[in-house]
Amino acid sequence: MKPFSQRLLQSVAPIWESKYKHPFVTGLGDGSLPVESFKFYMKQDYVYLIEYAKMFALGSTKAYDLTTSARFAQLQEATLNDEMSLHRQYAERFGITREELEATQPSFVMLAYTSYMLKVAHEGSLADLVSALLPCTWSYWEIGKRLAKVDGAIDHPLYGDWVRMYSSDEFGSLAIWLIELIDQLADGKNEQELARLEEHFLITSKMEVLFWDMAYRQEMWP
Repeated sequence: MKPFSQRLLQSVAPIWESKYKHPFVTGLGDGSLPVESFKFYMKQDYVYLIEYAKMFALGSTKAYDLTTSARFAQLQEATLNDEMSLHRQYAERFGITREELEATQPSFVMLAYTSYMLKVAHEGSLADLVSALLPCTWSYWEIGKRLAKVDGAIDHPLYGDWVRMYSSDEFGSLAIWLIELIDQLADGKNEQELARLEEHFLITSKMEVLFWDMAYRQEMWP
């Protein structure tokens, strides 16, 4: 029997393919992405990370064993301190101050995406939480690896650092851990439970596409 993560991946294949071909993503690879779109993305991603870190906190409380709980707690700390610090440093290269990042108002898509994830996390099990969390981490890793193969992408003066970060083995290890975790958590669940997890994965995968759209168009509200 194939791992549940492979079932998830197959269920969203067309959606993820549309992400790989999105002009924001391809623009990161060939350098054609408008700088203003990336700056808008950086601001929205900053407020997204604050909500994303809460998912790790909830994962720590819902974990069934100390090792998993500690890993989620570690991820929350790393996100709030290390990753957000790097985010601020990167933003400075685009003329975005910390004050601007802190004052960023969330877009409709950012609110809808994170509100759904947190609702699932609060109301559901650890498996529900991971299934909603996973598309962001997994798809960023896949995008990073694909873009790293584009000539000149990792050396681009503006977007190269982004490509290097998300194609890195360090980031990949987080994706792999979450993939293996969802496979463990799905083991023994009935079809109704598995279908619910798949639905979470599908919805947040769609939200990822909307996030790229929002950033590319610099759209606060539809």
